[in-house]
Amino acid sequence: MIKQLIVICITIISSGAFAQQGTASPYSFYGLGSLKFKGTVENRSMGGIGVYLDSIHVNLRNPAAYAGKPLNSRFFYGESRPVKFAVAGASTSVNLKSNSGEATGSSATFDYLALSVPVGKFGFGFGLMPFTSVGYKLDDINSDDDIINRYRGEGGVNKVFAGLGYQISDQLSFGVDFNYNFGNIQNTALAIEYNPEGEIVQYQTREFNRSDLSGLNFNLGLAFKTNITDKLELSATASYSPESTLSSENERTFSTVSVSGIDLEVISISSTIEVDLESQNLKNTELTIPSRLTFGAGLGESRSWFFGMEYTLQNTADFSNPIFNNEITAFENSSSIAVGGFFIPNYNAFSGYFKRVVYRAGFNYANTGLVIKDESIKEFGISFGLGLPVGDKDLFSNANLGLEFGKRGTTNQNLVQENFINFNVSLSLNSRWFQKRKYN
Repeated sequence: MIKQLIVICITIISSGAFAQQGTASPYSFYGLGSLKFKGTVENRSMGGIGVYLDSIHVNLRNPAAYAGKPLNSRFFYGESRPVKFAVAGASTSVNLKSNSGEATGSSATFDYLALSVPVGKFGFGFGLMPFTSVGYKLDDINSDDDIINRYRGEGGVNKVFAGLGYQISDQLSFGVDFNYNFGNIQNTALAIEYNPEGEIVQYQTREFNRSDLSGLNFNLGLAFKTNITDKLELSATASYSPESTLSSENERTFSTVSVSGIDLEVISISSTIEVDLESQNLKNTELTIPSRLTFGAGLGESRSWFFGMEYTLQNTADFSNPIFNNEITAFENSSSIAVGGFFIPNYNAFSGYFKRVVYRAGFNYANTGLVIKDESIKEFGISFGLGLPVGDKDLFSNANLGLEFGKRGTTNQNLVQENFINFNVSLSLNSRWFQKRKYN
């Protein structure tokens, strides 16, 4: 059974890793695209909270979690912590609804690849994950039900990260991680012209924009954990990402194209003109990544249950880049709140597999910071998850499954409301690389 679970996980993750786009959201048209969740499937299944601290799971929400106390099990003898490896992918199905109709879409994506290595009071972590994703297909239809504009977009920004955590005391740890962000975003707008008889004319005009993005930013974190009774543990975390910038190298072209009369797909290109963005000071621009502050707290009993809350505030109003500006879009400061937790019936049960399963649940609510036609775009989600033990129970490795139901946007002002279902799967594997010899 364990081997079958691992094969299933790897198959789903691989299909996401090679998918052409990581979102089907029309809201990825704006700014840098849809912001990807920074965290593990374990976090996401608990509403998105990252305040829970332990020594057996990678925590991508706070770099202070790379450090930790030694783990008592027959593999670690209270001397060390496991080397932690995590990989994940997701599949999304979305129903799009507006005042003019409905549509459906789907996407699959690679979520993260991460490794955390303990060295005494230090802990190192590094990996790869997406930062934003663009993947939309939008049609502008007139009163005669004719498509007059067609918009397509793909791409996104990824990040390679490396972090360091330090255990200051038994209760307090500090961490920092550095991120190199890179990627490209491609947007295409096709204007469809018709003759007086309503037939598509021979040649159409297509605008193509591409931005290649790169830049560095870092994140600071604090984590505090202590016993307030013999059984109850209190956890508190805080993280802060200062404002940073991405360099954007941009290009824009206009082409005369011929399209198919059936599906309006481009079948040939007659000529292309490259726009002189240099003269408009748009060839090379800088995009502001707003500062972000997160803090949370929670209570629980070790290896039994946990309940926590987390609040995030981001100065999204500071987002700027002239190449992405348009008249109907603005940005305001964003905020989100997440509530969730887990329950384990008996983590050390000798019999009864499902007694050792981790049952997770949570919900979140967010103002995304995106404002379209004076409508603030909100998002709500409720999530559930399972942590299925795999391998030796003293290593605490898991195959994690998560399911999230949510809603984004509104149908006001003829905007689009998304009702989505996310299915997430990950492997969280632990091992010991370094061990003192008991006997020579």
